[in-house]
Amino acid sequence: MERKENSSLLSLFLTFAKIGAFTFGGGWAMIAIMQREIVDKHHWLEKEEFMDQLAVAQSMPGILAVNISVAVGDKIAGTRGTVVSALGTILPSFIIILAIAIFLTPDIIKNNPVVSKVFRGIRPAVVALIIAPLVTNWKSAGIGWKTAWIPIGSALLIWSGWPVVSNPILYIILGGLGGWFVFGRKEKAK
Repeated sequence: MERKENSSLLSLFLTFAKIGAFTFGGGWAMIAIMQREIVDKHHWLEKEEFMDQLAVAQSMPGILAVNISVAVGDKIAGTRGTVVSALGTILPSFIIILAIAIFLTPDIIKNNPVVSKVFRGIRPAVVALIIAPLVTNWKSAGIGWKTAWIPIGSALLIWSGWPVVSNPILYIILGGLGGWFVFGRKEKAK
C-alpha cells in the first residue's frame, strides 16, 4: 500500500509541477491545462466536480491553481497529497521567478529587443489561454441562453471599471442571486 501511495504522491507532484512550470498568465490561464490533466488524463475529478472546485477555488483567498491542487491532493492522498500538490504547483514558478530576478534585471528586459518581443508575444497567448476554458466549459457550467446574462453582465460590470463593482465578493453574491432567481423560478414552474 505504501508503494501505491508513493506513486500517487509522485504523480500528483509531477502533474502539478508540469502545470505550474508551463503556464503563463496566472490561474485562469492554467484552467485548460489543469482540466486536461486532472479530468481527462488522470480522472481524479469528474468534469462537473472540477467546475465546482474551480468555483470554490476562485471564491477563496489565495492562488487559484494552488487552491485546486490542494483540493485534488486531499481527495487523492489526504494531507500528504495536499502538501505535495501545493509544492508541485508553487515550486516551478518560484524557481523561474528566482532565476528571472537573479539574471534578468529591468534594464535587460526593457533594452533587449529579443526579450521585449518575447514578452509581447506571450500576452496574446495568455489571453487565448484564459478564453479557451471559458468556451469549453460554457455548457458544463450549466450556462444556457436563459443564464448567459449572469456571466455577460458580470463581465460588463468588471469591464466598466466602476469602483462600486470592483469587489469580487459582489460578483459571487450577484451570481448566486441570479442563479437562485433563474433556477428557483424553474423549480416553481415544475
